[in-house]
This record gives sequence, C-alpha cells and structure tokens, in this order.
Amino acid sequence: MVDTTLMSCQGGDVAPHLEALARLRIRVFRDFPYLYDGDLAYEADYLSRYAECPDSLFVLAFDGDALVGAATGMPLAAECEPFRQPFEGAGIDPRSVFYYGESVLLPDYRGRGIGKAFMAEREDHARRRGFARVAFCAVEREPDHPARPADYQPLHGFWSARGYRRRPELTTSFAWKDVGADRETGKTMVFWLRELEDQEPA
Repeated sequence: MVDTTLMSCQGGDVAPHLEALARLRIRVFRDFPYLYDGDLAYEADYLSRYAECPDSLFVLAFDGDALVGAATGMPLAAECEPFRQPFEGAGIDPRSVFYYGESVLLPDYRGRGIGKAFMAEREDHARRRGFARVAFCAVEREPDHPARPADYQPLHGFWSARGYRRRPELTTSFAWKDVGADRETGKTMVFWLRELEDQEPA
C-alpha cells in the first residue's frame, strides 16, 4: 500500500494546488450521488472564494506529487447566502459555525482512514478558532434514481459515527448539470451538524 501525505494550508497558500483540486472535484463528483458534469470555469470561481478567505482551511492528500484527496472548510459567515440562510432562519448564528465545503477522495484511496483524518483536521481547526459547531451539506437523491449503482452505500453511517447529525429542517437547493443532461436542475441539499463540545466519538 502506498502511503499518502496530508498537508494543511489556509487561504491563498493553496494557490499552487487549485487547478489540481478543481480537476479532482470534477472527477470525484462525477459519480453518484452528485453526477456533476464538471466545468472548470465554475470550479475556478467556486474555489476562489475559499482561497481568498484567510480563515479557510484546505487539507490535501498526496500520493507522491499527485493530489488524490482534499477537504475544505471556511467560516459559514463568509459563505454565500444560500448556505447561510437556513441557519439564520433556524436562529443559528452563522458566526458560530465552521462550514465544510467538500471532502473528495479518489476511490483507490478510500478505506485507509483518510476521510477520518479530513474530519479531525477540520474539527481541530474549528475548535482552535472558537467555533461552537461544524456543519456540511449533502445532496439527497431519490432511492429509485436510475443512476444509483446497485452497490451504492451512502456515508450516513460514517458521518453519524463521527458525531454528526442530519438536520432535515436545514435544507437548501443548488443547481448543476447532471452527467448526460442538457441543462442545470436544482438539487436538494440537507445539512449535517456537530456541536464541538460533544464528546469525541469512540
């Protein structure tokens, strides 16, 4: 088994890796459940928000010089309105939340503990900066979606074991073009939260 190396950086320090990160996101999110028909122009705009935020965090996984995984985060208060609004509507101050942008990892590197390391690095970063909770959102597809692989296993069990709780009252919608589609369509995204004063999962 080839060892991977993790590297963390903040804000503009990620600049040398942005193109590789954009291509990695497109590659991983092309699979179910996101089915994202990637666009490098969109990726450049999306990732620039994180790169321009001095309090963002990038955790990058390398196999040699190749980027094989990444996880990101930034203060929710610095995110765009569709991410903030569900929290504001529920009476949760966005300034109390550190938001995870994504966690992407090539299939050959899964099952090695890298996903847990991504979570731990972001939780530690949020704690050090005084955030009360961490959160992310995930797309939810219908159970009988035609592109759903027969062996597909959602990550709900992994997230729950790490102390995250699905909050179905906190939802938003984002539009992107699915693989094979001719236009963008809106997708329901549900937030998961963890209170950082919770006891560490076993």
